[in-house]
Amino acid sequence: MSGSAPVLEARNLLVVRGGTRVLNIPSLVVSEGEFLALIGPNGAGKTTLLQALSSLLPYKGEILFRGQKIGATLPVLQYRRKLAMVLQEPLLFNTTVYNNVASGLKIRDVNKKDASRIIMRTLDRFGITDLKDRAARTLSGGEARKVSLARAIATSPEFLFLDEPFSGLDPVIREALIEDLEQVIKETRISTLFVTHDREEALRLSTRLGAMQSGEILQIGSPHEVMHHPVKESVASLVGIETILRGEVVRKSRGSSVVSVAGKEIEVEGEWNPGERVLLCIRAENVGLRPSGTGDPAGETNSFPARIEKIVPLWLYRKVFLDCGFPLVAYVMDKDPTAMLLEEGMEVRASVSKIHVIGDSSG
Repeated sequence: MSGSAPVLEARNLLVVRGGTRVLNIPSLVVSEGEFLALIGPNGAGKTTLLQALSSLLPYKGEILFRGQKIGATLPVLQYRRKLAMVLQEPLLFNTTVYNNVASGLKIRDVNKKDASRIIMRTLDRFGITDLKDRAARTLSGGEARKVSLARAIATSPEFLFLDEPFSGLDPVIREALIEDLEQVIKETRISTLFVTHDREEALRLSTRLGAMQSGEILQIGSPHEVMHHPVKESVASLVGIETILRGEVVRKSRGSSVVSVAGKEIEVEGEWNPGERVLLCIRAENVGLRPSGTGDPAGETNSFPARIEKIVPLWLYRKVFLDCGFPLVAYVMDKDPTAMLLEEGMEVRASVSKIHVIGDSSG
């Protein structure tokens, strides 16, 4: 949240294992009330980052909490008691749900009466009051995740770490759990760092979004900025841009440029110098299709004859792979009248409405 005070800050954070650098974060700041989501593939270093920031593994560099350096002006144990962490595996104690939710409060020496009130309120928040006397080992996967979240929230943490807490759940349970967390975060405004490989989860919950790969944060900004204006090809792939084309600028005019891709000319916004190599990033939802011979393509910008190579039916829409002389992917909603007309091998016309351009440093 722009202008808000930093809650958690990392400076030159480095983790090395077996002589190999597995985490390198020159700077990271999470502000008061912010929900920062980091997306990245398995092995990107997301869990290592959470473990380092929560001081659970050795690191080099500095971590500051509300301006105090961990291990110097703020003792590690005191720091950890300000945090809560929810992992992909719930790791519940072999006792009742009530006692699991109570565990963090006991460590913090909250008196029994206050603890009981907090526990019952938290169980109610997550809709698991009727499970309070159940043994943790008898819970379903979704119920165990709810208890894990409730245990974390009950301590009223100043900062919350979430490590893929919805992974592996069936869609109905996952949706219910996300709704519960969404409401709790909205009510409590706990500063949160959430790591996931799921773009939909990240977009739904985050106030700020980052892309992570190979132990580094490649880009961080507003969800819209990162999703629609990636700074490099690897980020574009992480945020789900289906079509990334390499081309060369052939000419420019005021406010726009023309790029040659596989012998076809594509007009883009922005002035790039002729001869420059660029990457054109096209989101599938920004590609429109219509059968060949319908409408008048004359005067249309970025409209190309295409052949349908493959159609993949997905929930509510169809993913259409096209050959325009260059590859292109489009999404067509099932409710669109065009959807029922499309067939593999069919000749169509593809129109591209928005293109994000990145300088190509690969060659």
